[in-house]
Amino acid sequence: MDQKFYDMVEANPVIAAIKDTDGLEECCRLEEIKVIFILYGDICSIEEIVGRVKQSGKLAFVHVDLITGLGAKEIAVDFIKQQTGADGIISTKPAMIKRAKELGMHTIMRFFILDSMAYENIEKQLGMVRPDFIEILPGVMPKIIRKICKRVKIQVIAGGLISDKEDIVAALDAGAISVSSTNQDVWKM
Repeated sequence: MDQKFYDMVEANPVIAAIKDTDGLEECCRLEEIKVIFILYGDICSIEEIVGRVKQSGKLAFVHVDLITGLGAKEIAVDFIKQQTGADGIISTKPAMIKRAKELGMHTIMRFFILDSMAYENIEKQLGMVRPDFIEILPGVMPKIIRKICKRVKIQVIAGGLISDKEDIVAALDAGAISVSSTNQDVWKM
């Protein structure tokens, strides 16, 4: 992993996850936000969205699984790299992470921890690919975050349902390197 990228995430423990244009404009305005997860858009708008993030001097990560019009094939990652210049991708799919790594992009693999089977599946999935970070959702499970941090050798980002300072502190204390949130109030904490 690129040390500069790691240092930026570590130094800025709150990541803005954006789901609409209002969120895009707000996070680009906030000086303390350095990393942005783009969770919306389509093949016609994603280049402009990433461009706005990059123009504001921030790192742009596109959640390729959520971009309307992109398929579930690895060529979607090529499109994001070539057409948008995004710094990296987020995906729940190992094939997407693998392709992004081949293209020299930063990667975040997202896991939804819904039950013990999902929890047990993390190491199996990571055996196929080696993302730069993993994102665990929901991020309000300090006990599970702590267990995952001890089990895997990849830094953890906690996301989903983070709503106040207590949630941020609990996730960071459990071992997460940062938290991601669509809650604009959290971005300012």
